[in-house]
Amino acid sequence: MKRIVAAICLTSTCFVTNAQDNSPYSRYGLGDEISSSSATSRGMGGVSAAYNSYTSVNYANPASYSFFLSIPEPGTRKQLQGRAILDIGIEGTGRTLIDRTLQSRFTSSNLIFNRISVGVPLRRNWGMAFGLRPLNRISYKMQQSGRLADENTGGDIDSSLTTFEGSGGAYLASLGTGVKFALAKSHYLSLGINGGYLFGSKNYTRQRSFFNDTTLYRTGTWDAKTSMGGIYADAGVQYQGKMSDKLYLGVGVFGNWQQKINTHTSLTSSSIDNSTGVPDTAYTSGDLAGNISYPSNLTAGFILQKAQSQTEAGWLLGADFTTTSWQNYRENNLPDTAVASNWKLKVGAEFSPVNKRNYLSQMYYRIGFFTGPDYIKLRGKQLPLYGITAGVGLPLANYNQQARGQATIINLGLEYMKRGNNDSPLQENMYRVTIGFSLTDMWFGKRRNGDR
Repeated sequence: MKRIVAAICLTSTCFVTNAQDNSPYSRYGLGDEISSSSATSRGMGGVSAAYNSYTSVNYANPASYSFFLSIPEPGTRKQLQGRAILDIGIEGTGRTLIDRTLQSRFTSSNLIFNRISVGVPLRRNWGMAFGLRPLNRISYKMQQSGRLADENTGGDIDSSLTTFEGSGGAYLASLGTGVKFALAKSHYLSLGINGGYLFGSKNYTRQRSFFNDTTLYRTGTWDAKTSMGGIYADAGVQYQGKMSDKLYLGVGVFGNWQQKINTHTSLTSSSIDNSTGVPDTAYTSGDLAGNISYPSNLTAGFILQKAQSQTEAGWLLGADFTTTSWQNYRENNLPDTAVASNWKLKVGAEFSPVNKRNYLSQMYYRIGFFTGPDYIKLRGKQLPLYGITAGVGLPLANYNQQARGQATIINLGLEYMKRGNNDSPLQENMYRVTIGFSLTDMWFGKRRNGDR
């Protein structure tokens, strides 16, 4: 219980941390996409369609919940014990923006919460999971200076400085379940579904100041604040079969269909007297109801795995292919011309050496990469996006004799990615470190005489 409370407090602290990130591309759509993959999967390039584990929650494919560890009573289907999972993640990001036009660089960094989830086996071949995670993030601040021209006549007005700023993002609180069916000996098919509430905000501000030696202008501010919320659902399927004595094959498919998310928007225009600093509201729209069409997504992939034994090392090799229909994204039935449908290929591997007495042999080693066009279009062309990943799993020793079923693993995932190339006016280089805390314990066991 102390471990759970400490982990939740740590995650809550990161949840309210003010983001210092600055990504101009997050202005479009719903902002920068945030992977639903755990730190384990992120170390393997984000491979998650066919992945399942006793020690982590794979939010991406709810069919994986049916593979949570459950030990039935002998001769019955009733659960005797099951391994419950508390999966928590935080991530730190460092970003470098390269402006090819101005030949300059800008850096930013932030620390945010990545996920908090709980996985519970309900009985043999049936599990559930619930929690909270971010889906998208908006965070940018840009300035533009120069002579301003009249939009109608083209005539010169004056020197100006315009600041563009945005914040917000989308979050998902969800509850899901997965059920597994035996097709044949050592061959299983699992079905799963997540349902929840998607909520968040999109806040955009534009502020303009004029500079003149003889005339004192007011500073103009235009605010657009949008809150959103609605029901969200996704589903998945997994197959797992034993190909030989030591080799397993997993195949998975998951995705979400296009969904309507309700929005409420307020628009405000105001000016600020630069001599007094007092704002004067010129216009406010009140509450404008609308909606967002959240695009559909489909991911398919496979995993080939050799189980680790006391005398042989284990390994895992997998790949995913993802498509997202961003061309169907709508806000109040209007398309966003800066986004386009995209695809992504992810490839990853994990190696677990023969378990010896030294700690290095007890660790898990991961590597991967991903590539594909970004969903952002710049000057009519989609930006290239690619990255490489690495990670490790660090099991911690359990010295609690009163809770021998506890097991804790710290998973580290390191990602380096590039958005754009030398032909792009603005290129992003980003690294991200994800730390996942996987705390598990055997629950539901019946107490015996003498137990405390």
